[in-house]
Amino acid sequence: MKRIHFTAEDLARTRVATTIGVAAETFDSVKLLKDRDTSLAFRRWHVSVRGRLGGQAGPLAALMPLRGPLVDAMSLMGDTASIDEAVDNLMAAPRALIRLELENIDFHPAHRSWARNLVGGDREARRQVALALRACHSATVAPYWSSVRSRLSEVRAAYVGTMADGGVEQLLTTLCGPLVRWRPPVLEVVHPRDADIHLNGRGLVIAPTMFSTQQVELLQAPLDPARAPILAVPTVRTTSLDTALWEGTGESTTPSLDDLLGRTRAAVLRETVDGCGTTELARRLNISPATASHHATVLRNAHLVTSRREGKAVVHAVTSLGIALLDQRHPLT
Repeated sequence: MKRIHFTAEDLARTRVATTIGVAAETFDSVKLLKDRDTSLAFRRWHVSVRGRLGGQAGPLAALMPLRGPLVDAMSLMGDTASIDEAVDNLMAAPRALIRLELENIDFHPAHRSWARNLVGGDREARRQVALALRACHSATVAPYWSSVRSRLSEVRAAYVGTMADGGVEQLLTTLCGPLVRWRPPVLEVVHPRDADIHLNGRGLVIAPTMFSTQQVELLQAPLDPARAPILAVPTVRTTSLDTALWEGTGESTTPSLDDLLGRTRAAVLRETVDGCGTTELARRLNISPATASHHATVLRNAHLVTSRREGKAVVHAVTSLGIALLDQRHPLT
């Protein structure tokens, strides 16, 4: 059992996010493929992807021991929705962070020498992980990412609605059934490892996950203790998941969206799925802040994004209409 201790300040600073990031979802998808007892909700996905990987997943699978703690992929690669950015984060990760994430992993004897090289800063070992991440993402997540992202956005919207109606404590009370129990001021999370976590005014970020189905995880940045931890909450625990989610063809819908909106404007729309400020949009897309603001304004006038002010920043977020446009299950007519 993990017990997360809240203060009044923590409750005030608790917020919700859309995703734990494409790297962590990819990592969880590979682990899900290795599990023999796959949920019926993922049976169709499992059948579709299990023959696509072959030996390409080796370096990623090596980071997934049968017992003990797992690597926190989000800590290493961030919560970005871009696989390119995730790989860049991995390649630039400080050696101290790699060491902290891997030092308690119970590696299979066949992988221990390779793991020592990875911990020691060997660039080739890190590059092998990056290549495996790209290959696994392409096979297990990318064909379905538009639908998965839409599903996670819907869950986040439900979280926001619960908070709007009953406050943060109402969300904590109704979160993830038997896996989580709110006993003010402590949130009890069913977990194989026992721990007490004091938020100490940092607050908590609650994020839904798609491919992590077994338990709720608390993700913390070991080199940034002031950062709010992220509670990764499974969204699929029954057979009720719409099987249309797994109708991805593996063919990108990017060209048609680019043709409709223009390449830069389409990229701006994609980046606002998780909420993004004007300055950050400009940085991610390598455009000027003025250009980013202009494209966001056009999308807002088309009711594809909304914009709100947070302090000195303006944060843009995709609307339900924008999600439908991005979602391959909703063809344009």
